[in-house]
Amino acid sequence: MLDRDEYLAAWSRWHGGADTDAPLVRGWLTLAHTLARPLAALPPVVATLAGVLVAAGAVGPAAAGGAWLVAAGVLVGLSGLLDSLDGALAIGTGRASRRGYVLDSVVDRLTEVAYAAALWAAGAPGWLAVVFGALCWLPDYLRARAGQAGLRRTGPISVWERPTRVAMAGFTLGGAGVVSGLDVAGLDAAVVVVTAGTAVGALLGALGTAQLGRWLHAELAGPEDAGSAPPL
Repeated sequence: MLDRDEYLAAWSRWHGGADTDAPLVRGWLTLAHTLARPLAALPPVVATLAGVLVAAGAVGPAAAGGAWLVAAGVLVGLSGLLDSLDGALAIGTGRASRRGYVLDSVVDRLTEVAYAAALWAAGAPGWLAVVFGALCWLPDYLRARAGQAGLRRTGPISVWERPTRVAMAGFTLGGAGVVSGLDVAGLDAAVVVVTAGTAVGALLGALGTAQLGRWLHAELAGPEDAGSAPPL
């Protein structure tokens, strides 16, 4: 198993030279590396599949409401840890592959669908949950398309990276469970918290996408990039 600094360097290489110095990213990756060390013999795909199953499992408790919302928030957080654990296992033990990288990206998107579904089931308006989910997908879609256009770097760390998405969904659901049963101006406090948390997540998603879009606009503006990939 690679030590932490070697793992961070290898993770950066697998992610287009992404910066690992940002406190949130570094802390998240360090936690994943710490969890992976005693589980080095575990196949990474086991953690990958467990992550999406746990994320999907959060929808039921979210729909049940009440104190079950706390369980939904915990499951969301656990799914995020499992998602990072599979990468730590693969990269840290030298088992990373392009196939695994693509599978991990697909699973990330599926878990984010589950997060949006859980927020909707917990009381967030449907349109707002859809916006939340779409803005989870959009930054990574933009990065993927930029890569197809020949851009190798992944760009700056925005306010809406994977750890932030997991944290917003998990804390929103868990917080709603804590205040469940209380009234806010005649409204169910849990629904108010879920709606507000989903809205804040959507706002962060819009800001993060704008950050990334501004960087991509500058990076892809040169004449050498303009014709590198035809529009579809």
